[in-house]
Amino acid sequence: MEKSFWQTPWLSDDNLRENLTLGLEQARDTVMPQVHIRKLFKPFVEDELPALLAGKRALVAHPGTEQPCPTHMDQPTALCIGPEGGFTPYEVGKLEEAGCDPVHLGPRILRVETAVPVLVSRLFDACG
Repeated sequence: MEKSFWQTPWLSDDNLRENLTLGLEQARDTVMPQVHIRKLFKPFVEDELPALLAGKRALVAHPGTEQPCPTHMDQPTALCIGPEGGFTPYEVGKLEEAGCDPVHLGPRILRVETAVPVLVSRLFDACG
């Protein structure tokens, strides 16, 4: 990430909570997602992520992987979504070491703001 990315006011706790609340209202849902923002990738993946993944199905969304994103999940799931264009091969490897299964949404690379709702609706579609 560019260092300036971390200066954006959109990452403040108040702005994140406001946007998550708006999303919940629109989706008619009541379970607030947990958002973890860490500036240093390797310490997070090695020191914190394994505990966050305990008891959950762990997925990393990454274009170009072999496994398509599953549907209709009925278990607690952790989803790692990277920047535009996906994680680097090193990052995907570290996420796999931590217990994440790489999945994709097809051959096209989506913007993050598009990928997130597509992934969540695919994973947790209660209509199917």
